[in-house]
Amino acid sequence: MSTPILYLLAPGFEGRGRREYCPECAEMWGLLAYFPAIKEAVDIRYMPIDLPRLEMVEMLGEDHQNCPTLVLSEAAAESVRTQTANGHVFIDNVRDIGMYFADVYATPFPRGTV
Repeated sequence: MSTPILYLLAPGFEGRGRREYCPECAEMWGLLAYFPAIKEAVDIRYMPIDLPRLEMVEMLGEDHQNCPTLVLSEAAAESVRTQTANGHVFIDNVRDIGMYFADVYATPFPRGTV
């Protein structure tokens, strides 16, 4: 895998009997809108709201189906919190993904992060 994979929930899905969206995925889309070069550098894949999210289970295991999740093509800097499953390094929350983008693409850091 040479390109990082970014798993997001589709914008607008049926959940709990109404149309909803994922706030963390919306925050990620905002970051991609601010810095479109990142959008071109990652493989964005939309996952359904319902579990299991089979593609993610196959790659990371049943315990790692959160969206947004960024699966890296290489190790990240030590300052970025990552996890490993099935031989893949990944980041499973929007703020840490933002920290990774700041490290790799020299974007600003997310406010409130250290």
